[in-house]
Amino acid sequence: MAEITIIVEGKNDRSKLRRLLSDEINILCTFGSMSSLKLEQLRKQAKDDEIYLFMDNDSSGKKIRAILRDAFPDAEQIYTRRGYAGVEGTPDEYIIAQLEKAGLEEYIQYPPALPGLE
Repeated sequence: MAEITIIVEGKNDRSKLRRLLSDEINILCTFGSMSSLKLEQLRKQAKDDEIYLFMDNDSSGKKIRAILRDAFPDAEQIYTRRGYAGVEGTPDEYIIAQLEKAGLEEYIQYPPALPGLE
């Protein structure tokens, strides 16, 4: 089975996803900038993994996604909704729905149901 890597922009995005995904998933950060050196590092870290791109839905997120889409043409795209404060500000339920849509349900660590909601 292929290893899976999700590339996000920042460490807050990574910690948000880290809470929702099992440790088998690698989560790499661009730290908001894309130099050719950074791209090379991401390529090395991602090896032959299955790549998912999960960027903020803002102008810098779109710019980074465009660069990464060229670097990883086979990458799956995961989107957050416009209006959320980036990946880190996206509600867990929405992120979980997007991860399920991307076919990653076996890696999702579902938060325990809140009493009264089941």
